[in-house]
Amino acid sequence: MFDHISIGVKDLATAQKFYDAALAPLGYERLSNFDGTIGYGADRAQFWVNEVERPVPADRGSGLHFCFVAPSQAAVDGFHAAGIANGGEDNGQPGIRPDYSQFYYAAFVIDPDGYRLEAYFQTGE
Repeated sequence: MFDHISIGVKDLATAQKFYDAALAPLGYERLSNFDGTIGYGADRAQFWVNEVERPVPADRGSGLHFCFVAPSQAAVDGFHAAGIANGGEDNGQPGIRPDYSQFYYAAFVIDPDGYRLEAYFQTGE
């Protein structure tokens, strides 16, 4: 449905360190870097991070979050570990989420700007 998503951050260097590390285990890399903007993806940039004057205020109760597709359970684990090690905050350890499905393996991290992120892998059915 979406072609791309863009978010605004206070400090691009901090966000770059976090996203370079957290997205690498998922197979996503920084493909674009120009004028206060970085873009991540596998084949083309689809997740854009922009340094802006007034980022959207973090609101953990808003329900807003972004979910990245992972190629394996190990990638979900790597996303979580790298996110925490690079300035993120744990928002849900890696594991099966039976409320979603017995095949839904996910982990949750909050980035340095307060965005809620998830990495998800569909285990066998």
